[in-house]
Amino acid sequence: MAKQEIPYKIYLSEDELPKKWYNIKAAMKSQHEPFLNPATGKPCTADDLRPVFCDECIEQELNCTDLYIDIPEEIRNFYKMYRPSPLVRAYCLEKALGTPAEIYYKFEGNNTSGSHKLNSAVAQAYYAKKQGLKSITTETGAGQWGTALSMAAAYFDLDLTVYMVKVSGEQKPHRREVMRTYGANVILSPSDTTEAGRKILREFPGTGGSLGCAISEAVERAVTSDSCRYVLGSVLDHVVLHQSVIGLESKAAMEKYGVAPDMIIGCCGGGSNFGGLIAPFMGDKIAGKNDIEFIGVEPASCPSLTRGRYAYDFCDSARITPLAKMYTLGCGFMPSANHAGGLRYHGMSPIVSKLYHEGYMRAVAVEQTKVFEAAQMFARIEGILPAPESSHAIRVAIDEALRCKETGEKKKILFGLTGTGYFDMSAYKQFNDGTMQDTIPDDAALERGFATIPQVQENI
Repeated sequence: MAKQEIPYKIYLSEDELPKKWYNIKAAMKSQHEPFLNPATGKPCTADDLRPVFCDECIEQELNCTDLYIDIPEEIRNFYKMYRPSPLVRAYCLEKALGTPAEIYYKFEGNNTSGSHKLNSAVAQAYYAKKQGLKSITTETGAGQWGTALSMAAAYFDLDLTVYMVKVSGEQKPHRREVMRTYGANVILSPSDTTEAGRKILREFPGTGGSLGCAISEAVERAVTSDSCRYVLGSVLDHVVLHQSVIGLESKAAMEKYGVAPDMIIGCCGGGSNFGGLIAPFMGDKIAGKNDIEFIGVEPASCPSLTRGRYAYDFCDSARITPLAKMYTLGCGFMPSANHAGGLRYHGMSPIVSKLYHEGYMRAVAVEQTKVFEAAQMFARIEGILPAPESSHAIRVAIDEALRCKETGEKKKILFGLTGTGYFDMSAYKQFNDGTMQDTIPDDAALERGFATIPQVQENI
């Protein structure tokens, strides 16, 4: 192949690793509605959140004014073990598709956890250690977050209990073993170890669980244990903040070669990786400095943006967490156990929800068989076995590149490749065997979920 002006992989130097996170909330023209205390119905204060979250994370969660927030040196030193991550020009994929579009992807799988989740895991573990806590607890879906947090907890010598969605734990036993290898106690959720878990098991016998279920159990453990706090891998504002390192590096790498993306695509489950990828670019769009098209891609089996309602809802299934204004399928919605990826949360990040509601981005829902078709194509052409979650973004990036082939548009497309799929081989096996099915909730199933959304008087 002839020498290209833009290399296959664009690397930043260690010195170019961001020193500050980008706080997209400070760039937004209007803030998302505040979290509500379920007991009082009033906006949550720092004191309301303190029994659950680490103090520093609460401060970041409530910060709507500082556009940039310092990354502590200890966290940057950890980041240096695997960051900056590469920005890759997908020349082989472009050639195979015959598209005039330029395709780029930011690859977050170059660490032992195999995903972007480590970016926030190390930050939250650091803040817990700094606060003098002895233990932390969390939930995990497909296991990327639990794996990343187990690494971070081991590094900072913290005890960790992970509530893993039951169906994912059964599908991905090896990811569970990685967590245990790093010292985490992994409990399949819903379990009989908490009152929340026992209640869910009574109401939904035989359920494969959901992230909402696992969150309920983890939060209960945090508030009933001494020297323990709950840490979350997605959804909340401070997690989006930590993930902005992805977008900051992507922006710096593209600017090195004078590349301005026309379209940025990311998978959406809880919204942290997508929010982090788009953050600095979206800030510029809000300021009128670009006209980038942002696309969030979610599974058709759990379509919170494309078919959900914009309302206050509980962040967990047992209704013990604060209420968030977000696109939601209802805290009682149970996603299909057939869904092979980890994008199983009933709601969406309040930041992403607000941006979507105000028209700054659009959303697409895709079926999992089409997702795995794209994953297989990408693996064969680009040589990376992608995680099922990441493959949602790959699917739409391919679709958009093919659309450019039809129109002749030379768009520059950037998507987030959030992790690798080496622990997802049972899902790949289903696809390769032809036994994978597309399970899409009908209107009746959605209505059952919507019926669990609380009635909130928004007079705040």
